[in-house]
Amino acid sequence: MKKSRTVLVTGGCGFIGANFVHLLLDEYPDWQVINLDKLTYAGNLENLRDATGNERYRFIKGDICDGSIVDGIFREYGIDTVVHFAAESHVDRSITGPADFIQTNIVGTFTLLEAARKSWMPRADSQAVFLHVSTDEVYGSLGETGYFSETTSYDPRSPYSASKASSDHLVSAYFHTYGLPVRITNCSNNYGPYQFPEKLIPLIFHNCMGGRELPVYGDGKNVRDWLYVKDHCEAIAQVVQKGKNGRSYNIGGNNEKENIEVVGLICDILDRKIGLLPTGECRRTLIRFVKDRLGHDRRYAIDAGRIRDEIGWQPQVRFEEGIERTIDWYLANTDWVSNVVDGSYRKYYEKMYEHRL
Repeated sequence: MKKSRTVLVTGGCGFIGANFVHLLLDEYPDWQVINLDKLTYAGNLENLRDATGNERYRFIKGDICDGSIVDGIFREYGIDTVVHFAAESHVDRSITGPADFIQTNIVGTFTLLEAARKSWMPRADSQAVFLHVSTDEVYGSLGETGYFSETTSYDPRSPYSASKASSDHLVSAYFHTYGLPVRITNCSNNYGPYQFPEKLIPLIFHNCMGGRELPVYGDGKNVRDWLYVKDHCEAIAQVVQKGKNGRSYNIGGNNEKENIEVVGLICDILDRKIGLLPTGECRRTLIRFVKDRLGHDRRYAIDAGRIRDEIGWQPQVRFEEGIERTIDWYLANTDWVSNVVDGSYRKYYEKMYEHRL
């Protein structure tokens, strides 16, 4: 039974957050959704255009580091559930500018935890849940074999993963110190609709469409486990309802792929769907190997046995199916793609958010 909840979703205008908001509005009719998003470059109100006017949805533009805003949301809306997506998440950006990652990912998480503690403690409602969404990158890098489990030691290698590891530990500490009802999820690489084009799959798609070079780090043999975003969102909703407080859950897609394999598959699908390049060549000819990223982890792979055994969740979408769906979505939403690539989506939300405060 899906009990009524009032859910604060942080970063709900981002890629995974927006997909999660859509899931709640479509499949959880008794849940109210409050979306708090700062609308940085990766936050896009167009991702939730369909939610406009839904009486169960409220958008608030604000920073998770602003305690007065966060405290006010808890008071005004009676928040009993937090699903915390808001984060700086791009590894390359963390290498060139780590300060934003420390502020948002650590200080922002602390601010949310404090608001929840003040609102829910010393005696939290039995339904209250603070779910912190994290990454498998906190575990570091794997060799050719083995999997990350919830007992794997943390070994972050980039400012991004270090900031997420720090926030994971902070969330866990609030459970052990204050008894705050927290849960943590660590997911593998997501893909699907609404993903910002700095990430591998949408970047390769956009470059393919424009006939531009396709940059691949190093030898292209870095391995990632790919998770279709709707599978991830459904897993999170299940952890909210069935997870145990103080527990972490790894969420993986069982889809390990080398980066070069992913790039080649996107090329082949687009060649099939829209034809070859004007030169008559296939898109694989656009692939260019470039200098490897600093601290580039070689392999990530998830053991998702705990969430399968305790909660009953398993991924439903195979990578080959999910990448077809993703490319079809991009091809069918060329206006969204154009607005993101040229930056005009930011002008849209500057006009839109004011009347939703």
